[in-house]
Amino acid sequence: MTKNSYIESYCTIKNGVVSLNGTSLFSEATPEFSAFIKQAAKQLDTNYPKFYKMDNLSKLAFLAADILLKNANLSSEKEHNIALLFSNRASSLDTDRKHQNTISDPDNYYPSPSLFVYTLPNICLGEISIKHKLLSENSFFIFERFNANHLHLNSRYLLNNNKAEKTLCGWVDLDENHYEAFLYLVGKNGTINHNTEEITRLYKSP
Repeated sequence: MTKNSYIESYCTIKNGVVSLNGTSLFSEATPEFSAFIKQAAKQLDTNYPKFYKMDNLSKLAFLAADILLKNANLSSEKEHNIALLFSNRASSLDTDRKHQNTISDPDNYYPSPSLFVYTLPNICLGEISIKHKLLSENSFFIFERFNANHLHLNSRYLLNNNKAEKTLCGWVDLDENHYEAFLYLVGKNGTINHNTEEITRLYKSP
């Protein structure tokens, strides 16, 4: 039997603005992503020392997830059955390019472990899970464009089959200084119906 589920909250990060449920939390006009995300993390009290060692894709995903999960008032003393369903179109290409630059010249070969460890898109899922004690399913899908139907179907399956109590879903894409994050938390207590139309509407909202 299909159970009712709702979008409890959503976070967007794009064009120098961080917002929660449509309300701006932070804005910064700098075109440089690295400067923007560091300032946003500081302003929004992202208390996680490893944040500053992450690659840019992981920082983008981590910050959006951290805002949503802190807003959900999760206990820091226990584990949580929240599944992660992320997606983008570039995988970890931004960091992959940087890693390739460190190994492409045989006369100047300097592979960096700090880069190599982040050349997989699901590394950010692990960092989020560690910080917030999430022990459930997690997946990172690659699509040409935002795919609300896929996220909806996978989330509904996990919730209806008791694989997770909540799901944290969305789109986290970054390529150099072009970035976009849209994450939303699905559970039983929200006010927005969890369906493809509402997901798409929130994703396209300013």
